Parts: sequence; C-alpha cells; structure tokens
Amino acid sequence: MSNWKGIRYLLGILLVLPIMGCSSTREVDAPKQPPKPEPTSLILATPLQVSYQSELALARLGQMLSEMELTKEQRAELFYERAVVFDRVGLRSLARLDFTRALREKPDFAEAYNFIGVYLVQQQNYDEAYEAFDSALELAPDYDYAYLNRGIALYYGNRPDLAAADIKRFFEAQPEDPYRVLWLYIAESKLDGGKALVNMRQRFDKYHDSNWNWDLVRLYLGELTSTQLMGNVVKGVKENRELAERLCETYFYLGKLELMKGNRKEAIAYFKLALANNVYDFIEHRYSLLELEIMARKRQAGGDATVKNQASI
Repeated sequence: MSNWKGIRYLLGILLVLPIMGCSSTREVDAPKQPPKPEPTSLILATPLQVSYQSELALARLGQMLSEMELTKEQRAELFYERAVVFDRVGLRSLARLDFTRALREKPDFAEAYNFIGVYLVQQQNYDEAYEAFDSALELAPDYDYAYLNRGIALYYGNRPDLAAADIKRFFEAQPEDPYRVLWLYIAESKLDGGKALVNMRQRFDKYHDSNWNWDLVRLYLGELTSTQLMGNVVKGVKENRELAERLCETYFYLGKLELMKGNRKEAIAYFKLALANNVYDFIEHRYSLLELEIMARKRQAGGDATVKNQASI
C-alpha cells in the first residue's frame, strides 16, 4: 500500500512537471527572442453597457407618460421615444410593446410600423413583417429605411427578386454609402452571383472614398484579406463605443461572406463575435442573431430527418 502511494505521488509530480517546464522555459527564453506579434484577425472591444443617459431617459419618459396631461399625439411620440431607448439597450419586448402603444395612439405613425416590421423579421414572421413595412411606406413613400428593411425581410423570406428591387431603391437614395452597396450585393447574389460581383465592382469604382468602411466592400471584392481588414478597423478609433460598433459591423459582414462560401463554422463564430459587442440597435446585431437562429433550425431539422430515417430503417 505504501509503495502504491509513492507511485501515485511520483505520477503527480511527473504530470505537473511538463506544465512547470513550459512555463520556466518561457521565462528563461523570452528575453533572447523578440516577442511574437499578436494576431490581427481577432479584435475585441469591451461590450457596451447601459449608459446613465439611457437610464435617465427611460425614467424621465416614464414619469412624463404617467404624470403629465398629454394629447394622443404627444403620448404616441413619448411611447415611440421610450421604445427607441428600450431598443438601444436591448430590451426588445418592452420596445415592441411601446411601439404598439404608439400606433394605438397614432395609427399613421410610419416609423413605429417600421420598427414593428423589424421585430417581426427577427421572429421570422415574414408575411406580417411585409404588411408592417407596406403600411410604413403607404404613410411615408420616401422612407428609405423601410425599403431596406422590407428588402431584408424579402431576402430572408426567400423572395430575392423583390428583395433586390427594394434594396436597390434604398441604394439609389445614397449610392456613396458602402453599407448600401454591400446589402445590394448580398441581395443580388441570390439571383446571379457573378453579375452581382460585377455590379458591386462598378459601384465601388464609382463611389468609394477613403472612409474605413469601404474596406468591407474591398473584402467582398477580394482586395483585402480578413486579417488586413481587421488591422484597418482599429485605425483612427478613439473610444470603446466606436470600436464596438465597427466590430459589430465587421464581424457580421465577415460572417455573411463565410456563409456565402459555405464555411458554416466560421460564419457562426463571426456572428457570435458581432453579438458580443452589445450594439443592440445596429442591424448587423439584429441579423447576426437571426442568422444563428436560422442555422440552428436547419441543423435541428436535419437532425430530426436523420432520426426519422434511422427509425424507419
């Protein structure tokens, strides 16, 4: 018995020694070798937290709604403003409730219909989302973002012709915006990938400037690698919020590109990184979550089909 205890003691020492050896080797050898550069392919920001200003705004808006005598239109505006703040801090159920209240007070509130439509897309209730965006555009025919959001709904609802038409209208209102170029490419690529790439190249050549976000288009054109892109993302950044917002956008579009290439695992990782920044009111955050949910459903459906096939055998 005593011999067995001795053997276990020696084994314990031997199992620890390799770890201790690696550590001591780093300490001794590090001064002789220049430090290896950190990889630029992964950059993280501190996740955004609820700000004091947002908390104060919610408190004040709640107080105004409960204590002040207001007209129906005033109540609608305050419900809408509070819903926007709820949305910004990630409280989407409360935001949707207030957007609905705003519409109850003011049935012709186009912006509220637009937000309701976005939430319906995130729930994959596409038919109801189309109706919400249709209502917004009937009330405000020149409402650019309702065209974008309806186009995105049509894209995820597998109606690519209509999606491309809506997003093209959104693009034409401000063609120098690289995000509009990207979304139009994403929509058009479902129709004809080669033609979509040619169109994106022409739009890039005509409208691009020195702003960093055109690098996202360069990535899709094959002019930048993901590592080069991530190295450029941090340039000129002065505060954490700006970095978090850039990373949310960048990781989403990296995820979409990997998904287009069929690299599902890489896409999932990028979408999760986009979510990690807590930029709740960016469409890239909203649709990163939707992309993950769609992939999870497909995976579950595939697993269920496999189980059924095995059971039938």
